[in-house]
Amino acid sequence: MLKFNFQRILKARGVEKPYTYLVTEGFSRNIAVRMNTGKMKTMNLKDLEKQCVRFQCTPNDLLEWIPDRYVTDISTHPLRDLKRTDTSANIKAILSSIPISQLEEIENYIKEKVKS
Repeated sequence: MLKFNFQRILKARGVEKPYTYLVTEGFSRNIAVRMNTGKMKTMNLKDLEKQCVRFQCTPNDLLEWIPDRYVTDISTHPLRDLKRTDTSANIKAILSSIPISQLEEIENYIKEKVKS
């Protein structure tokens, strides 16, 4: 089963109050609740594109695949990359736990990755 997983990208992008953020960004309260609680079943392509532009991601980053029990070998299945094994960590929380002396090294690493 494919489902939307907005919590993953919101958390990874450091959005601390997802519902408030989504309403502020123009989503209706009803849609914001469904996105925030994982109950979003469908989304029009215009709104999906809006989210991808906002979060600099692809639709694949917003989807998660939960294999049905009849799928016997997920290692070769085309949807395997959408099977999430864990939730993304909150980058702000991780960075706040790193000693200041290591932050410059991490910053340089990130800058190098962004260039390539």
